[in-house]
Amino acid sequence: MLKFRTLIVAAFVLVFSFSLYAQEKKEMTSDEWQAEVKRLTEKKVALNGEIAQLKEEVAALKKQFNALQDPAECQKEVLALVDAQKADVAAFGKKVDMLEAQIDARSGDKADLEAALKDLQENRLSACPAYFDKVHNLLQRKLDAWIVKPKEILYTVVKGDCLWNIAKKDNIYGNGFAWPKIYHANKDQIKDPNLIYPKQVFKVPNLTEQEKAKYDKLRRNYKPAPVK
Repeated sequence: MLKFRTLIVAAFVLVFSFSLYAQEKKEMTSDEWQAEVKRLTEKKVALNGEIAQLKEEVAALKKQFNALQDPAECQKEVLALVDAQKADVAAFGKKVDMLEAQIDARSGDKADLEAALKDLQENRLSACPAYFDKVHNLLQRKLDAWIVKPKEILYTVVKGDCLWNIAKKDNIYGNGFAWPKIYHANKDQIKDPNLIYPKQVFKVPNLTEQEKAKYDKLRRNYKPAPVK
């Protein structure tokens, strides 16, 4: 509609400009006058064509708009299809949002969250347009992207190893100061933390966030003794 009005204004300005131009250019020759009239006439025809096309588009849009169903009626139909009330849908939406927040925060056990998502997917309310894609696609993709590290790995000691060097390995802790974690997890095998032997198999548990922060701080604050 805005474009339609703009074209009308443009046509008016065009005619008005020509009038001024004719007044200012009184010395125009007959041929020049005929050429200018022809140019402006063609421009007017083109503008009228665009206006007509825009009117047709406006009429088509109005027809589509009038054919649209009332949103309230659409919602009633959806609720009838899933045999639910507005309160049921709202409660379902809260469950979806809560599960998404837990998945995003990697909060809780992944297996439990997968079970919760399966329950939501089997719920008839998951067919509601507002939740279908999130429940059946988006949340599943987020869970699939969640790689759970094993709670502990096993490490076989090789010649030349010490607890410090084992803890410092990138695929272990990446921080030698975390060696006590390995020691305490394997005290049944390690009598002296300075003495470990090839072919011993140690459990290497994951560090908690608190432990990781603790050992990172020790590493940052460590100052080697001056060499004499």
